Amino acid sequence: MDNQRYKKDIKKLKEWAYAYYVEDDPIATDEEYDKLYHKILNYERLNPNKIDKNSPTQMVGSVVRNGFKKAKHIEKMWSMEDLFTKDEVLQWINRIVKNIGKVVYLCEPKFDGASMNLLYDKGKLISAITRGDGEIGEEVIDNVKTISSIPWYINYQGLIEIRGEVVIPKDDFEKINQKRLKKEGKLFANPRNMASGSLRQLDSSITAKRYLAFYPWGVGKNSLNLPLLSQKMEFIYNLGFLSLPYSTKCEDVDEIERFYRFLISKRDEIPITMDGMVIKVDNIKKEELLGYTVKYPKWMSAYKFPAVEKVTRVNSITLQVGRTGVITPIAEVKAVAINGAIVKRATLHNFDEIERKGLKLGDWVILIRSGDVIPKITKVLTDRRNGKEKSILRPIRCPTCGSKLLDNGTLIKCQNLNCPDRIINSIIHFTKKGCMDIAGVGSKMVELLVKENKIRSILDLYSLKVEDLEKLKGFQRKKAENTINAINNSRKKALKNFINGLGIEHIGKVASKYIALEFGLDFVNATKEQLIKVDGVGQETADSFVEFIRINRDSVLKLLKIINPTVEERVKAKDTLFKDKIVVLTGAMSESRAKIVEKLTALGAKVTTSVSGKTDYLIYGKDVGSKYQKAKELNIKTLAEDDIREYL
Repeated sequence: MDNQRYKKDIKKLKEWAYAYYVEDDPIATDEEYDKLYHKILNYERLNPNKIDKNSPTQMVGSVVRNGFKKAKHIEKMWSMEDLFTKDEVLQWINRIVKNIGKVVYLCEPKFDGASMNLLYDKGKLISAITRGDGEIGEEVIDNVKTISSIPWYINYQGLIEIRGEVVIPKDDFEKINQKRLKKEGKLFANPRNMASGSLRQLDSSITAKRYLAFYPWGVGKNSLNLPLLSQKMEFIYNLGFLSLPYSTKCEDVDEIERFYRFLISKRDEIPITMDGMVIKVDNIKKEELLGYTVKYPKWMSAYKFPAVEKVTRVNSITLQVGRTGVITPIAEVKAVAINGAIVKRATLHNFDEIERKGLKLGDWVILIRSGDVIPKITKVLTDRRNGKEKSILRPIRCPTCGSKLLDNGTLIKCQNLNCPDRIINSIIHFTKKGCMDIAGVGSKMVELLVKENKIRSILDLYSLKVEDLEKLKGFQRKKAENTINAINNSRKKALKNFINGLGIEHIGKVASKYIALEFGLDFVNATKEQLIKVDGVGQETADSFVEFIRINRDSVLKLLKIINPTVEERVKAKDTLFKDKIVVLTGAMSESRAKIVEKLTALGAKVTTSVSGKTDYLIYGKDVGSKYQKAKELNIKTLAEDDIREYL
């Protein structure tokens, strides 16, 4: 994995986490999330100096969303390190033994629900906060008070944070989901999402109807003078809280594995959905000695259960047009019950996967539902075919707007800017920084403008008037004027920003810049053959560009006429130090990398991201890393940025 792939994977993982934790509407399986999470984590372990501070590995839980008062936990709520095999558990135990010696472990079921922090003072429940980002969550005490298993008063006068999981029994989940299907036409994905969604109801009477329960699993701030975590939990249970159905103490990996297998055998019997087993060091002083990483307690981990599998049949394929225009095939399957949920659909990701699996309409398949999230097809049972199965054809036209689709193999995409399923995202991308940079026009505003029928395309942005915005909720005269001024100020932006703003697949900032320099306003007439000759543009990129212009030519020409972007002239490189040289940058610079790259490019250099035998110069700033060492090993000429700043 390179750094560019790492950044893309972080973005994807954050989208998955947002859908799961905030929207309560998962768009990826736990298995997929775990795999991508650990792929990112492995990259960060190998490249500690390149860790993105916004990486999900550096965060706990979810974000805090609007609609509830924000509240701070007295002591931080942590995530847990996930373990998937006995060998991984053994490695985890060995790290503990190496640091503090042999210990006793407290093992308990891991219920799949919404984490909650209850604060009691002088025996009274005074706050109930969702985990949020681990430090700040949402105050939902009114909703929590409708949960019968949470006492309003306890027989303990000190200040204490009681942590646990808000869950819903599997039978109640199915009953509520069937009612929801009849009333609203859609289902909660799993009990965890129903529990989380119920806690976030602005109307607490809805929460009261959801049969929620609360199971404590730990404590935060407290003054209990007890040496063992198990003793503290026994004290909590005796205050009137529900206790876990099973719990045991183990001394080694074999005992842990036996209890783990026992819990798996009870998976269907226990009325609450479990997705694993929690392993904790029981001795509190030894917990404190082990301490914490940025995200995890070193003394606690989650030993995850294997996914649940069922056999079902594929009846049809539905094409789903994503917000970016990507076409995702969805398998409509014969309804099957999997661990507390009725499953009728399964993701297939893309048509390459369909071809890889050899899937046909009418096939019997193995469906996996890892972590009780979105199911997927893992295997086609070809031995069950009867000859009536039909091939699944790759789509040619968008199912929403009818436009011809761009087919790049793995990716099939609707490129029509005005496709109803991708209008909002097209406009948001056009207005963002690095594109047309229209200040104040963010995703929420675009969504509002489209919802209120004020705009239906990028073009409509430039027809907006102050009067159109004044009537909208949240707008006053001054804000409306500022918004219109920001839109008008985007006229005459650089052509490279305009091209980047169109959101053409495979065309980013760099390609947009080179295409703008090469063709100017005539880029709309560029042929595939001409594009391939442009530095950084390959066949796939050229195909995407040509197809996009073919579909959106009229809209692009109208936008060009209205915006009249500034055309930059190519700077002809003289005989400079960097002419026709391959240059790599490393370390912290005195100005942005983008500006330095621009200056070097103007001097005839080709700037790349990695050091190799072909590299001519390495320009370094402060805090250099592995690139500098590699350049020295390869005898590549190194230049300090301070020494060449005036030359640049």
